[in-house]
Order: sequence, then C-alpha cells, then structure tokens
Amino acid sequence: MISYETSQNMISLLSIGTVRSERVFISSALGRILAEDIVADGDYPSHPTSAMDGYAILHSDLALCDSLEILGDNPAGADEIGGVMSGACIKTFTGSLMPGGSDTLIPIENVRVEGSRIIIEKAVPHGFAVRPVGESYREGEVLIPRGTKIGFAEIGVLAGINRVMIRVAQRPRVAIIATGSEILDIGEAARHEGQIRSSNSYTLQALVDSLGGESIQMGIVGDDKHAIMERFEEAISSCDIVVSTGGVSVGDYDFVKHIVPRLGAEVIFKGVNIKPGQHVMVAQRGSKFIVSLPGFAYSSTVTFILYAAPLIARMLGVENPYDVIEATLKVPFAKRSNKSEFTACNLSFEEGRYWVDFEGKKTGSSAILTNLLGNAGLMICGEEDGDLEAGTLVRVIKL
Repeated sequence: MISYETSQNMISLLSIGTVRSERVFISSALGRILAEDIVADGDYPSHPTSAMDGYAILHSDLALCDSLEILGDNPAGADEIGGVMSGACIKTFTGSLMPGGSDTLIPIENVRVEGSRIIIEKAVPHGFAVRPVGESYREGEVLIPRGTKIGFAEIGVLAGINRVMIRVAQRPRVAIIATGSEILDIGEAARHEGQIRSSNSYTLQALVDSLGGESIQMGIVGDDKHAIMERFEEAISSCDIVVSTGGVSVGDYDFVKHIVPRLGAEVIFKGVNIKPGQHVMVAQRGSKFIVSLPGFAYSSTVTFILYAAPLIARMLGVENPYDVIEATLKVPFAKRSNKSEFTACNLSFEEGRYWVDFEGKKTGSSAILTNLLGNAGLMICGEEDGDLEAGTLVRVIKL
C-alpha cells in the first residue's frame, strides 16, 4: 500500500494530453474555465475622462481668479468636446472626454453659477476627478489569465473590451456509476431495511459540476460482474473519466477491483495508506481514466476530492482544484491511526488567520457525510503525525 504523498505524485505525472478548448459567446461563459489569456488591445481610457459631473478647467486658473466663463456643455458621448483656455471652463459630465487644454475637473458642488460664469467656492488639487489615460489598463496588459474561472467581473471586463466570443476549456465528461445490490436510487420505494439510498451519485455529480466538469449519471448497477462490465464499458467509451463507488474493498461481492483490469485498463495504484478510503483505485485506458472509490458516503467524497478532482482540474488547465491553507488548532486533536488522515473540521477566519475546531463533528464510521455541512474543511494529518496540541499549525483543504 502506497503513501498519500506517493499517490498524489503519481496522479500529477499521469498524461492527460493538451487542454481541449472551444469558443463560446461571453453570455454563455459564466462558470467556464478560460483557455486563453485576455490581453488589452489598447489603453483604457484612451483619453483623459471625467469621473464626476463638474467643470473642466486649467488648474493654474485657481490661483489667478475666483470665477470662470462657461464656454458650453460637454455631455458624455459628444462628438465635439471643444477646448478650454485660461479664464474659461466647460461643463463636463461623468464619462465625458476632458476638453483639450483642461487638466482638472471642479465638481458642481464646489461652485456657484451666476449667469454665464461659475464662482469657485472650494478649490481642488491638480488632476482632480480626471481619469488618466490607461487608468483601468494599458495596451498589452494581461487582464484575465488563462485558467481563470469566469465570474461576473470577468464577464463585465470582456464586454468592456468588446470580446464577443472567448476560448474556454472543454468540460471533461465524467461518468458516475454506483455499484451494489443494496443501493436504492432516490425516489424509489424501499423494499426492505437493508437498502441504502444512492446519495453518493448526487454528491459526486455536484462536485463534478462545481469543478467545471460535465457529469453523466450512469445509474446504479447491482453486484453482477457482467452488468458492471457492460456499464463500465459504456461509460468509458463516451466519457473522459469514469468515477465509481463501491466494489473496491475486500468483500466477496466487491467486483469492481477485478473488472477494471479486464477492461484493458492499467491500474496505476490500488490502495493508499489514508483514512478514510484506503481501498481507492485509479486506472488508465488510453486517454481515459477510471477512479474507483469506496462506497461509504464520507469516504467516497474525500477520495473524490483527493483523486478525481485533480484529474478534472488538469483537463481544464487548472493547477489546483482546492486551496490547501494553513490554520491553527483551537482544540487538541487525537489521531486515530498511523495513516494519513483527512478529518472534517470547522474552518473559521478570525484575527487575520484561519482556525480549526471540531464542534458538532461526529466520530464514527466513514459514512457520516453530515460532517461536511457548514463551513467545513478537511484537516490533513500525515502518517508520522501523532496527537496534536491546541495551537498547532495544520494544513486544511479548503472546500
């Protein structure tokens, strides 16, 4: 059984090929991963621009006189913006280009209008309320780097530079298969108390979608070798990654671990010295991957985060699917094994740093998915770690 660190290194060395991309309209780009650098093709603004409503002036006039002649108006979008000479001003509005010769905007609130002149009641510093050339960005500046997940701000910037379409990473298709004759899909009536709801399929679907992949629900297949073989073959022929739950342990009906090699897939590793999920298996067939996870809800979720999520991220051109941060233990922690442990914890940010505690988290089997509710993270303890005292710095996967 290999160590967690070795397994992660093996995942990072797997060849996933180049990131596949496609062009989409920016109105359809929300949540997608950018596959190109977005570079400014000019300065913005390209001309000094008013940031307020007021009067465009020569700042040197403020020391010479207390009133200026109004030459006219300069509304935003005007074709002709005119020019300012000493002793005069032009009424200029927010977003308007500054008139030639002007270098300062004095706000409406700072003046009093008497006929065709303004009386200056409060002076302003040089360049006040004037957006200089290139204030937002300069020509050639990388505005949004590739690998960025497109959010509302990115959409606004793209629209501002008149990008109608952008290149984004294609969503890797991830098939999700639940195995086990005891598994019952949601909405189905239970026939006996020994059946278990298929929560894993929907948990993993949510994880795939949140990471930017395209989840494909392949349903539940019972403990039948032929049926499992057919379902896996169907999934791997149409998807980039097949994620299964159940069938990888040491029970008489754990067939997945035997079927995957029969599919012609090379087993990269089977079994990692981690808690939970030590029986996790990763295999590869050509450019496709199979990630077989344990059946317990907490185990399958944690091992998906550790092994399936990095593959999805790499196919999208993203370096890390989740941030690993440093936090401080509020309370002591008793380690339960000599494995690398991934423990559900509460994560908070106080006094400029992250803190970890376990209030409300239950101890028991690897089936307690409710431990990941709330502002949860996964605290990492290495194989060599023992019990930890309050105040210890620990690593946490920030979910």
